[in-house]
Amino acid sequence: MGTRDLRAVVTERHIVVCCGTGGVGKTTTAAALAVEGARRGRRAVVVTIDPAKRLANTLGIEHLSNTPNVIGREVWDTDGRAIASGELHALMLDTKSTFDHLINQYAATEEQAQSILDNRFYRNIAGALSGTQEYMAMEKLYELHDTGNFDLIVVDTPPTRHALDFLDAPRRLTHFLDNRIFRMLMVPTRSALRVTALATQTFLRTIARVVGRDVVEDVVAFFRAFEGMEQGFRDRAAEVTRLLDADETAFVLVTTPRRDAVEEAQYFAERLLETGRSVEALVVNRVHPHFSDESPEEIRRRGAELAGDSPVLATCFANLVDFEEVAGRERRQLGGLEERIGSATVTYIPELGHDVLEFAALHEVGRHLTGG
Repeated sequence: MGTRDLRAVVTERHIVVCCGTGGVGKTTTAAALAVEGARRGRRAVVVTIDPAKRLANTLGIEHLSNTPNVIGREVWDTDGRAIASGELHALMLDTKSTFDHLINQYAATEEQAQSILDNRFYRNIAGALSGTQEYMAMEKLYELHDTGNFDLIVVDTPPTRHALDFLDAPRRLTHFLDNRIFRMLMVPTRSALRVTALATQTFLRTIARVVGRDVVEDVVAFFRAFEGMEQGFRDRAAEVTRLLDADETAFVLVTTPRRDAVEEAQYFAERLLETGRSVEALVVNRVHPHFSDESPEEIRRRGAELAGDSPVLATCFANLVDFEEVAGRERRQLGGLEERIGSATVTYIPELGHDVLEFAALHEVGRHLTGG
């Protein structure tokens, strides 16, 4: 059903970022692309930053951790036709574990790392601060790339607007490190909890009246312990940005013909273009196919002619009219989106009539995606 298929993306790209609004089959698409990559002989890993555990369910396994979980060949190569070199791994981002790993990596000494990990402010923000999850996802993506263990990394992002946060995380981190308040809190002092800048003193006194002195002391201690580490975060943010902009990275936009999903996909495509990137492939899930080349009006006319001689056949024609009208309406709704993405690959996945909860169903989706 596809205008073109995703074979080249699966076999040639190093990183595939799957984006889309919630409920459009994005997780299923990401899993199917990783499976198809493994079947074609690549060392593939699929990673989700969506806290819902749909990826583990789709892959038919109990749970996912923050490190790549190998999935046995006997599980995903159900027909024994995969190329021997293929491997399949999966993981789900654990924001705090990833943050802890970075603290240990960038700290100058074990003592500096431990002082941050033990800090109450750090323990509270490590998994909950706005934007932390998105930046840690970028770090995890770069970590998977940097190990050199995988030929294909497929990323299943959160719903569309959060996925934009995911892509913007490196820039926002650099902006935070340049923030005036952050730089004032990093001013060296002779005692652990003294702040030399008068403006900072005023700011902290105001905050302390609201949240309490203990909280403020934890915050200041955290930033003091952080001193000297910010350059490591800056450098990694720049490296992640270069990786996202590289030719080896492809963005796959997933949607359905539903009007709200199409509008969200258009929003994402436009925002992505603003960053200098583009959609390489569009996947449209749950599409109703055209069963006839004739117009609904012509089919309806022919059904009416048969009504007297064969009421059952006339009813079948009436059902066909309904299907053709739905298929036509879906294509019209998708027209504007297809124009916006220009020369991108477009693949239609038909309504399957069943959930995708095991590998046989994933293979079925994969065949539609890659033209197999």
